[in-house]
Amino acid sequence: MKSKAKRPPSGEIRQSQILSTFGPGAMVDLPDYSVLIGGLNHWKGDRRRIYEDRLAARVSEILGVNSIAMYAPPVDAPDPAAPRTGITAFTFPAWFVAQVEETWTAPSGKEYRTRPLIPWGRLVKGKYLDSEKKKKPVVPVRFVQACLNGHISDVDWYLFANPKCQSNCPAQLWLDEGGSGNDFADIFVRCEQCKERRPLSDATLPGRKALGSCKGERPWLGPNAADSCVSTTTGKQEANRLLVRSASNAYFAQTLSVISLPDSDEALRQAVNLVYEDFLQYAEDLRDVQKERKKQKVFNALEGFSDETVWAEIQRRQVGQFEKPKSIKQVEIETLLSSPSEVGEDAPEGDFYARARKLDNLSSTWQSQIERIVLVHCLREVIAQVGFTRFEAAMPDIDGELSLEVRRAALDIEPTWVPAVENKGEGVFIAFRKQAIEDWRKQESVQHRGQELFSGFNQWCKQRGIPDDKAKFPGLPYIMLHSLSHLLITAVSLECGYAASSIRERIYAGESGYGILLYTGTSGSEGTLGGLVQVGRQIESHLATALELGRLCSNDPVCAQHKPDNVQEERFLHGSACHGCLLIAETSCERRNEFLDRALVVNTVDGLGAAFFPDEIL
Repeated sequence: MKSKAKRPPSGEIRQSQILSTFGPGAMVDLPDYSVLIGGLNHWKGDRRRIYEDRLAARVSEILGVNSIAMYAPPVDAPDPAAPRTGITAFTFPAWFVAQVEETWTAPSGKEYRTRPLIPWGRLVKGKYLDSEKKKKPVVPVRFVQACLNGHISDVDWYLFANPKCQSNCPAQLWLDEGGSGNDFADIFVRCEQCKERRPLSDATLPGRKALGSCKGERPWLGPNAADSCVSTTTGKQEANRLLVRSASNAYFAQTLSVISLPDSDEALRQAVNLVYEDFLQYAEDLRDVQKERKKQKVFNALEGFSDETVWAEIQRRQVGQFEKPKSIKQVEIETLLSSPSEVGEDAPEGDFYARARKLDNLSSTWQSQIERIVLVHCLREVIAQVGFTRFEAAMPDIDGELSLEVRRAALDIEPTWVPAVENKGEGVFIAFRKQAIEDWRKQESVQHRGQELFSGFNQWCKQRGIPDDKAKFPGLPYIMLHSLSHLLITAVSLECGYAASSIRERIYAGESGYGILLYTGTSGSEGTLGGLVQVGRQIESHLATALELGRLCSNDPVCAQHKPDNVQEERFLHGSACHGCLLIAETSCERRNEFLDRALVVNTVDGLGAAFFPDEIL
């Protein structure tokens, strides 16, 4: 009698990893084979709903749907008798390499390690049957093909070895590897019957199209989920590219995150919406508002808002001054800048609680540059995945927005919801004076450094074929604040009790103001232990430490003298930045360690004179 106990899952992944690394369409190595994580239409089990209106509205706009729901990834039910929950995964790739030890000698006399290359359909109970009828274990082949639109499929190895061959050729294929097996020029696919042999490096040569055109296969959504595949730049069918399964460019999750913050303007708009058409749309002055407010329905809807505030909103609507929705970061920085000052020991309540620190004890030098320091005792971050890319990561812009035109592989055939997670944490926000940054930008040495950084950005765009109309340089204030943020994360991690990789950043560099929010967040309560809040009470000392760290790098003078447009180094998005000074864990950085230059923060050994902070501040 068979046991009724549920079979254990093939593997387990944390919820946060689903959104960042192993989401729909990602390849995962299991002990015996490789799988492709299924799309949202293959997720089973009860899901917990996550509410965040601002994020849901933006995700709906990106995906082109009227409304979208957000749910946490399903978790395994603790009850062994409960129905199976989880995420379906598909075996991928369907080509395998047998684990046999044989050698093959090329006509040139060079010996290669050779192993049979076999499709799934020719395996016998998951094993390779050799010439002596002995079963040999197999492993998934390391190489697949994919395109820039995120489609992925197996390489047709028969056609690759011999373009005149047929896909269902009965001949045995062999994978010949010379040296360590890491150089594509030393890896060959050989057909035993026709004696054709082709190096894998042919699949990496630009313009050769050795792997043919993409057929739009989306195996993570199911066997019949192929889509049209057209290049967004040429309008022609996209070409397949060789992709190593375990390579870091095989999967880039596209996520959008917001800090759950109260928006007073939104509350006013919602209140006026309730009574505008029936009572307020024909109001001519403030007295009409006061008259209508005597009605019970209007009084209840507008409770808590002054007559003047309501009349200003009515005027805005009457003259047609409907502003476009605020960007994600604009709402956040406006709320942070309007945080009340600390008074006594108020108890935090709700998802967001922030108080501005008094700046009486700041030196005059710091006060000329720092406008506000906000201690964020409680915050809630919600992260949603809207798609993914391969080969190249598509990051949010400096306002935290994702482009509507970017290449994005779908998570579902007809999405009605997206996976999301919420984190609770704390943080410290530093606002910098607009006038100080504007005066700094006008300096000749700063503008010259900006031209060098922009030249490197243009080289980066040119190498990737990104059109000028789709390329957006973030600007010098953003690069300066981003670089300072990385230095500050390194400095405060030694004092706050959190690891540097657990501290994250949000950079604000727009019309609403300039600032840096350092925060930490986890799915439990570990992110609210108070370490960053205490750091914020003495943030000036940590800023001084950060500036001192930025002045000298262990790789100087090479690091300080790096030119962004240097085609030999190919570090086009870096100024004076490297692993010895500015690069940190990618989980902490909002721009994948790009757009960094410590020469904009402090003077380096190169002496460019483009620093925002003067030498006497240290």
